[in-house]
Parts: sequence; C-alpha cells; structure tokens
Amino acid sequence: MKIALPTCQNSIDSHFGHCEYYTIFTIDDSSKEILNQEIFASPAGCGCKSNIASTLSEMGVKVMLAGNMGEGAVNVLNRSGIEVLRGCSGDVKEVMLNWLAGAVVDSGELCHEHESECHN
Repeated sequence: MKIALPTCQNSIDSHFGHCEYYTIFTIDDSSKEILNQEIFASPAGCGCKSNIASTLSEMGVKVMLAGNMGEGAVNVLNRSGIEVLRGCSGDVKEVMLNWLAGAVVDSGELCHEHESECHN
C-alpha cells in the first residue's frame, strides 16, 4: 500500500493543495514496515482542481495523511479511492510511523483558507 503526505521542507504542509511535494511511503501490508520512500512533485494550482487525486490513485496511493484541506479536496480524493486523515503535523517520517502504530486519527476539521504556511 502507498501513503501520501503533502510536504514542505520534510514536514507536513498545513494545506495539501499548495504543498512543495508529496512524500509517498510504500508499506508492506502484512508487516506494516516501510519498504520505500519517494518524492513526487506537486502540480501547479489548487489540489482539488488539479489532477493530483487521480494521479496519486493511479500510483497506488490509498491513504493521505494531511495537515488540513477543504471539503472539496477531501471529496475529490475520496472519489479517487484515497482515504484522508487530517490534523497531522510535524516530520513526515514521524507522522508515518505514528500512523503505522495506529496513533493517527482524522481531526474532522475542514480548511476554509487557501494559503500555505510554508514560505521559502
């Protein structure tokens, strides 16, 4: 299984639609171990209005661990077969390890702003 995390400077980006890139972890379903970590460049434009949901789905992504996103983005990702868990923050590898340990749950909060906190 593949898990995608919207990333900015190796940390979860607070708004997936404006992230620098996605960190994608490949997980062994039976052992729950990380098999691979890769970077996928974020397309230009708002996440829910780009083709990112279908692209990630075609890559085999089944879960997105995100900081926050709007309802439209959640719906688009869900329709592409990607489960969304919001409310994540911090180092992407730590978030991934927490998810593997069963310690990550969806915050249920929706973002109403369209600005990223990542400024390079």
